[in-house]
Amino acid sequence: MTIQQLLKTAPVTTLLLVSFIGLFIMQVLSGVDANNPSTEALLKWGANALPYTMDSEPWRLASSAFLHIGLMHLLFNGFAMYFFGQIAEPMFGSAKFLALFLLAAIGGNLLNNHITWQGILDGTGQPGISAGASGGIMGIGAALLIAALFKISVNGMVLNLKSLIIIMGINLVYGFAVPGIDNAGHMGGAITGLVIALAFAIAYRQRLAAALQHVPSAPQDIYQTTYINSPASSNTDFSASTSTLAPRFDNEGNFDNNSSFNHDSAVNLPINVNANHASLNHSKLNEQQRANKSTLIWQLLPWLVMLLISVGFVWWWQDIHQQILQVLAAIE
Repeated sequence: MTIQQLLKTAPVTTLLLVSFIGLFIMQVLSGVDANNPSTEALLKWGANALPYTMDSEPWRLASSAFLHIGLMHLLFNGFAMYFFGQIAEPMFGSAKFLALFLLAAIGGNLLNNHITWQGILDGTGQPGISAGASGGIMGIGAALLIAALFKISVNGMVLNLKSLIIIMGINLVYGFAVPGIDNAGHMGGAITGLVIALAFAIAYRQRLAAALQHVPSAPQDIYQTTYINSPASSNTDFSASTSTLAPRFDNEGNFDNNSSFNHDSAVNLPINVNANHASLNHSKLNEQQRANKSTLIWQLLPWLVMLLISVGFVWWWQDIHQQILQVLAAIE
């Protein structure tokens, strides 16, 4: 897929890749080592570090997702973003895709800081530094797993669940096998992505069910057999029901030839078509309005879930922040 095709299909993915690469180039041009950047340089460019992030610089929870520690780190995450993004963004929509990436990255960094802080309290850990889009990418990968599980299609194609499980498994195993990988960030991002994707999947299923339930059927004309008199047809009351225009018989049950009825003149005429259509259209309009309300509710569900997650993240940051302040106050 060319850059033009990627920009058309997945504009947010393209912009994220450009931001990763652009930030890295700016670092290198400013004198940062391309393969082994220093801690000071990473902190300057927005890396996640508990003493800073959980004190007065919570913006590092998001900024660190655009920063990479060396060229290989950038290439690995850039390829993963390219692979996942061109599938996930058209599926979830550009705005939801961006929110998913950012929340997954923040969730991963918060879990990293939480575990780091607990290790400090237990005397088994110490502050570290982390950066990279891995948490957000793992969130996207986890969301695609849910999409494959719920058989959500992209341009008519359903994702291969087995392939996604293998890819995600390789990433997790690699994280635990290689020293220095932010496993907490990976896990936190994946869990966040799973929760958000469940809201996507449930909303998708419910909208699909509502759409199928309220598919309008083609209007049917209702006809009644009406018999038209031949020579004396001008005297016939066409508003009468069929039973009043039934064939006439004499007292012996024989057909009355003297009657003005002509059995060869039977035709089907619409019964008050306009009135019936108006009634059907009104009923269908009410059903369509209910369907639209139901669809709107399910469309808002993913946003509501992401809002609740955001509120939860704010509370989580505040909780760790207050614990740090209490410990510092006790030490003083």
